Amino acid sequence: MTDHLTEAEIIAAIPGLTPTRLIAFIEAEMVIPLAQEGTAKGRVFHRIDRVRLELLCELADDLDLDETALGVIITLIDQLHAARADVLALTRALQSEPAEVRARIGAALIRSAP
Repeated sequence: MTDHLTEAEIIAAIPGLTPTRLIAFIEAEMVIPLAQEGTAKGRVFHRIDRVRLELLCELADDLDLDETALGVIITLIDQLHAARADVLALTRALQSEPAEVRARIGAALIRSAP
């Protein structure tokens, strides 16, 4: 099983995704293919792009969102994922610290919580 999907495969796999809509999402940089046309395979996408494109189509169709609103939402989702990755990295770093350091940081977090 490959980790990549061709443009034809991704369009066939996602209800509501048309070539025109895919091009609009690419031009708005909501999804970025791995290769551009002119290469042997044309545009190629990561499997995670399929999930992202499914979400974009669902939001556009179910909530009748335009390109601007979709751009805002997908940016917020990207920021949320980045923040989650940062918290995970911080958690892993703290796990390697001595118990007293973790306790001090935990107490400081509790004191600063709203």
